[in-house]
Amino acid sequence: MKTRVVILAGGEGSRLGALTAKRAKPAVPFGGKYRIIDFALSNCVNSGLFDIAILTQYRPHSLNDHIGVGRPWDLDRSFTGGVRILQPYKGRHDTDWYAGTADAIQQNFSFLKDGDMDEMLVLSGDHIYEMDYRRLLQFHRDHKSDLTVATLRVSLDEATRMGILATDAEYRVNQFVEKPKNPPGTLASMGIYVFNMHTLDQQLREDVRRPNSSHDFGKDIIPHMVATGMRVFAYPYSGYWVDVGTTDSYWRAHMDLIRHPPVLDLNDRSWVVHTRSEERPPVLILNGATVRDSLITDGCVIAPGAVVERSVLSPGVYVGPEAVVRESIVFTDTSIEAGAQVERTIIDKFVTVGHNARIGRIDADATDLGISLVGKSAQIPGGTVIGRACSVSENVRPQDFPAGGLKDGETLARPTFDARRQ
Repeated sequence: MKTRVVILAGGEGSRLGALTAKRAKPAVPFGGKYRIIDFALSNCVNSGLFDIAILTQYRPHSLNDHIGVGRPWDLDRSFTGGVRILQPYKGRHDTDWYAGTADAIQQNFSFLKDGDMDEMLVLSGDHIYEMDYRRLLQFHRDHKSDLTVATLRVSLDEATRMGILATDAEYRVNQFVEKPKNPPGTLASMGIYVFNMHTLDQQLREDVRRPNSSHDFGKDIIPHMVATGMRVFAYPYSGYWVDVGTTDSYWRAHMDLIRHPPVLDLNDRSWVVHTRSEERPPVLILNGATVRDSLITDGCVIAPGAVVERSVLSPGVYVGPEAVVRESIVFTDTSIEAGAQVERTIIDKFVTVGHNARIGRIDADATDLGISLVGKSAQIPGGTVIGRACSVSENVRPQDFPAGGLKDGETLARPTFDARRQ
């Protein structure tokens, strides 16, 4: 059987705030040295699938640079598959931004069906998990499915944000509801689908002609297939999976990496997560520094007296003398100067946290996590205090901060150019 993989990687990821101001959600850094999309790509090559198309849309530049010709994943191929990146285009007939997941594939279907493919495996590029897709594909074939949906059990709270299924004893789907206010169950779609190519072609053609369709798999295609009696089956998955679509879920997923033992083991040499790595020197931890339960990536320097606890540092992060970083995620080439304190904060690339500044706070009695967020290239002036659950936009400068800093929950947006001149 010939299988083509399509990874939907055009998500804006607006709930991640400043982290997706300049990049698509699948391109957001994760786990110190990876990008989110690395997990879907690595699952593919570890499963022996090397014919991959990636559909991009929102701010694809970081994603394009990261993937390149696919060499880190052994996808720099031509005759035996490889990776192709497809973006919305203007042709002789009307085309536009993708209206939904099904529309994204429909607009590119003439390219995606080349090569007499038997099946299409449709993935999302913004989930963290490890899955052997060979088992999913075999399940699909054994059940003679028109469509197979990968599923897992979730909490009732999570179920309101996902597609919810009901099945019979043979895993055949007899109900599918997208993001129900009152979920009828907790068996949820993971956004991973296997279609027979002929079935997918037929469903996309019919969906285009439906005037009220939003052209989305979860909202339109799958419910229609279930309602018309087609062979739709649910593949049961019981491993680790998380949609890092919010700052809270993104932070929690990082904390999962530093559990004992970790929920997702990045040291498993039988299932390597591949990525494009930078050439950086070894980590330097100087005498008197303290590092506990943390992931520290190449090129980091931790100065004497600094404390790093339950945190993830990307390449080139500097933690100055007597500075403290706790339960935080710090991206590439950020500098946390002497005496600064960073707690429960996500900091993007190239940020400077000035001497004795303070960002975030761990509050065990709070009902929420209170994660603070600092955007790319921001400059936090020395001595500034930024509270819990605050958000600082990308590229802000010291003169943009109010004299009293930011109180809990406040946001500092980047001023417009005209405002800076006044």
